[in-house]
Amino acid sequence: MAASILSDRQREELQRAILDFLSSNGYHDAYDALKRESSNEDFAPDPKSKYSGLLEKKWTSVIRLQKKIMDLESKHTLLKAELEQAPVRKVTSSVDWIPRGPEKYALSSHRSPITRVAFHPVFSVLASASEDNTIKIWDYETGEFERTLKGHTKAVQDVNFDPKGNLLVSCSADLTIKLWDLQNDYKCVKTLYGHDHSVSATIFAPGGDKIISASRDKSIKIWEVASGHCVKTLQGHLEWVRAIAVTEDNRLLVSGSNDQTARIWDLASGNCKMDLRGHEHVVECVAFAPIAAYPFIYDLIGIEVKKTKEQEAPGQYVVTGSRDKVLKLWDTQSGQCVHTFVGHDNWVRGVVFHPAGKFLLSASDDKTMKVWEMRSGRCQKTIEAHQHFTTCIAFNGTSPVVATGSVDQLVKVWECR
Repeated sequence: MAASILSDRQREELQRAILDFLSSNGYHDAYDALKRESSNEDFAPDPKSKYSGLLEKKWTSVIRLQKKIMDLESKHTLLKAELEQAPVRKVTSSVDWIPRGPEKYALSSHRSPITRVAFHPVFSVLASASEDNTIKIWDYETGEFERTLKGHTKAVQDVNFDPKGNLLVSCSADLTIKLWDLQNDYKCVKTLYGHDHSVSATIFAPGGDKIISASRDKSIKIWEVASGHCVKTLQGHLEWVRAIAVTEDNRLLVSGSNDQTARIWDLASGNCKMDLRGHEHVVECVAFAPIAAYPFIYDLIGIEVKKTKEQEAPGQYVVTGSRDKVLKLWDTQSGQCVHTFVGHDNWVRGVVFHPAGKFLLSASDDKTMKVWEMRSGRCQKTIEAHQHFTTCIAFNGTSPVVATGSVDQLVKVWECR
């Protein structure tokens, strides 16, 4: 007889579980034979004993584990194939795709309002930041929760991936900025100290070697990723700096503040080039128009343009959203507001351009997400996005998917078509 891989205790447990199964299913001859041959004459079936139904439970556990292994194996195969093709991006084939209700997923795990959502530049990964002091990582294609990143001791205000998708940066009301390494199991590899008050926004500069942050201490700081040192501080706003965005050529920065202005900064010199004044309340969100949006903007503001390299430079137009319930489009050459988007009934909290430039999307405390057509400046679609204030919005650059976050503690994923 081959040596058993079971211990004596395990063997006895298995025998008794089989005896219980045979007895409860009426296999009396087999039951009597096994009882005699396995020297378990003292065994008496008892629905309250630990052996009752044990065989079925173990069997279903085995089947569930087998299924899980098969799922993991297929996921592993898919990830392997995805890795071999990275960083090939999926192409969004239509400029007319916009988010449609209802949402594909409502992701629930945070215990406080969502402050920011951000898509990974290559993989189907979505990060969400919350006032519950955590960051959560999701797979937006399957809707599965992947992990929680803990380290901040107060509300996490912003979260963003670097251009290659190797690092995640976050900032918090705890005065710190943290760097998380995706290739090292999302380990926190650096904590940057230097702001004197809550840090509201943080982004990677396009090259990925610098981080830019904005704070309630009225300053904007530029940090070196490699060393973690602050290499420049931009001063000028009179109040809390809420939001920042940078041009794709790393030349200009825009910031929005509680002082009701947005400012355009020259990143090389650190000088403020321009004050954009016109909002009647806190400027909550900012976004540079991509070059793809320029033809639609020219139509909107009624200018005929001969295309030259100069005119196609990034950063010519910027959009700001404010607690005064409107979005404004600014010409950064003249500092003039060239269009005001009117339609929201409450604070505008998030703004993002469609990658193809034809649409602008906004999120508001009126609980909606609006899609604005750039050519006409009109609201083309209003989606009742959440049960509470919609606090943030992100558009995936590689796949036609939009994410929103809310005070209702949900992250929602919207398909565009």
